Amino acid sequence: MNIPTIPTRTISGGSADRPVEQVAFHRTELSVILSLYGRMVAAGEWRDYGISCLREVAVFAVFRRTAEIPLYRIEKRPKLRMKQGLYAVVGPGGQVLKRGHDLKSVLGVLERKLIRAVE
Repeated sequence: MNIPTIPTRTISGGSADRPVEQVAFHRTELSVILSLYGRMVAAGEWRDYGISCLREVAVFAVFRRTAEIPLYRIEKRPKLRMKQGLYAVVGPGGQVLKRGHDLKSVLGVLERKLIRAVE
């Protein structure tokens, strides 16, 4: 599996400079995430998001209001791809709601928030 990384700057040392890389979401992963995000915005549940590409993790954070802490974080950690799974959904208190190897199945925990009783 090819994990996309983004070279950001170079580290000097040794015989050659090497770029420091970041973990990033691929276009297909963002398509799945933004599809869910659009449905949740239409339902009035979510209002804002933020994306962070760090050295060991890429995070898509979802907010109910801009000034709050994230409601949910969708994380991609390549170091865990052979163990617990590449993707995780983390709740507001830091608890891992679901972790796995398939992004769509991991996001299923958030899809249940869209299901409401019709009166």
